[in-house]
Amino acid sequence: MIQRATLILIITPLLTSCGLFSPGKKEWTYQYEIKKTAIIVNGKAVPPAGLPKQVMRAITAGNQIVGKPYKIGGGHGFLRGLDSGYDCSGTTSHVLRAAGVLDEDMTSANFKKYAASGEGRWITVYARSGHVFLDVAGLRLDTGYHDEDGPRWTTKSRPARGYRLRHPAGL
Repeated sequence: MIQRATLILIITPLLTSCGLFSPGKKEWTYQYEIKKTAIIVNGKAVPPAGLPKQVMRAITAGNQIVGKPYKIGGGHGFLRGLDSGYDCSGTTSHVLRAAGVLDEDMTSANFKKYAASGEGRWITVYARSGHVFLDVAGLRLDTGYHDEDGPRWTTKSRPARGYRLRHPAGL
């Protein structure tokens, strides 16, 4: 009986503590909102008027690399130019650097600790070990899921279980 009580005392805090075993957001889904959500025209994100400048710069940066192929290590170290291809963390780093909210490239695993926890109003980073993607003004910028092979804007849903949601302060 003592062993059972001890086990309950040990397990209870683990099961009730915030975030320790949180399943997180189960799926990323597109939901259009007037004056907040960008749309896709010919593969490029077209933002609504009035977005913060940092978000506009993020969208412009994403549009610059959309259509480039997936390239392992692609986009890292290209502070003054564009690479011939991009991986997931290179894409995310490029967009966030352009927005002025990231100083140096990061790996997908490092993005799990990036900036503030949770969903952002305009930009959300979805990070786990091995992959990272962005939600910018309601559109997903991803390098691999469904038909993506390299950076692509999309409105298609994707599983998000296991990802940590992070966002730049104020965005």
